[in-house]
Amino acid sequence: MKKFKIPNVPPTTNKCIRFPNDIIEEVENAIVGTNCTFSAFVIEAVRVALENLKEEENNN
Repeated sequence: MKKFKIPNVPPTTNKCIRFPNDIIEEVENAIVGTNCTFSAFVIEAVRVALENLKEEENNN
């Protein structure tokens, strides 16, 4: 059986950024019916984009 471990919440910084309205609408439509917030979606998208950039850099 897996033991419960209290998770560590990483430190965060509030950043105010502007999104085009069409992107906001697409993200909100994508997360309807899920347990995902707008912020969580954007954070994961940025993580994937950064990983893709690292992979591209390593391939060159």
